[in-house]
Amino acid sequence: MPVQIGGKTHSFSEPTRLLSDCHRRIEMFLGSLVRVAPLLENPLDVDVRLALETSLRYFREAAPKHTADEEESLFPRLRNMRNPEVEAALGKLGPLERDHRRTDSLHTQVDRLGRKCLETGRLSSEDASEFAQAVTALASIYKDHIRIEDELVFPVAGKVLSYSEKAAIAAEMAARRK
Repeated sequence: MPVQIGGKTHSFSEPTRLLSDCHRRIEMFLGSLVRVAPLLENPLDVDVRLALETSLRYFREAAPKHTADEEESLFPRLRNMRNPEVEAALGKLGPLERDHRRTDSLHTQVDRLGRKCLETGRLSSEDASEFAQAVTALASIYKDHIRIEDELVFPVAGKVLSYSEKAAIAAEMAARRK
């Protein structure tokens, strides 16, 4: 089943490429949050409301599946490999998982404030500042996190995982999305 993300289409049969495509979607929705953050003290217009709703929904519903794809499907298989090409990537898995915990808490904060904004039509200056700080922290974490995965972890995984391991990861990813 192909998934259209940005201008590329990868199927579940190419799990590391699909994970990388998900990064493009994360960057897109994070960019939307960055752009709306300075506007949330003002009454929401239709475009800002839509961008906020869509981005919050993505990070609430789809992003946890992406994290599970990595932590439950990809990373354990890499950890079980005894392959010299995997060694450099293995050293990055712990820090990447810690990034996931940090972003989870920041996304909870952004979601809480974003929903408040959607309900009330605007945020107080204090809440808007807290929202902007959390989004800025997310952008900082994701920048390095995505780079490490796209440039090191996913290419190595794509090269060393067997066809059957990739098929198993693909099946697990598809099951998460039912």
